[in-house]
Amino acid sequence: MRIKFYSDEIEEFVESLQEQTIAKVLRTFDLLERFGNQLKMPHSKKVSDGLFELRIRGVQEVRFLYMFQKDKIVIVLSGFIKKTNKIPIRQLSLAKRRKNDLD
Repeated sequence: MRIKFYSDEIEEFVESLQEQTIAKVLRTFDLLERFGNQLKMPHSKKVSDGLFELRIRGVQEVRFLYMFQKDKIVIVLSGFIKKTNKIPIRQLSLAKRRKNDLD
């Protein structure tokens, strides 16, 4: 599988993270590329129909919302630093809107 970002802002978000968090993000992206939809908890969790959450734990708790397209490409729709137990409604709405744009 190949990972693509929906927009440059997601790549900029990754670059804005602490160095050790960036390393964890890249390792987790590598796992996602390697295992695709077989990647499960603690790394990946289904959020809603066709929308998944990539979970990176550490000093900075980071989440990415993503979808699969054509079983060969993973599209990262949104990224954020986790501050609460639930996915922020704004981030979830953004990811769903972007997913609908691509469907």
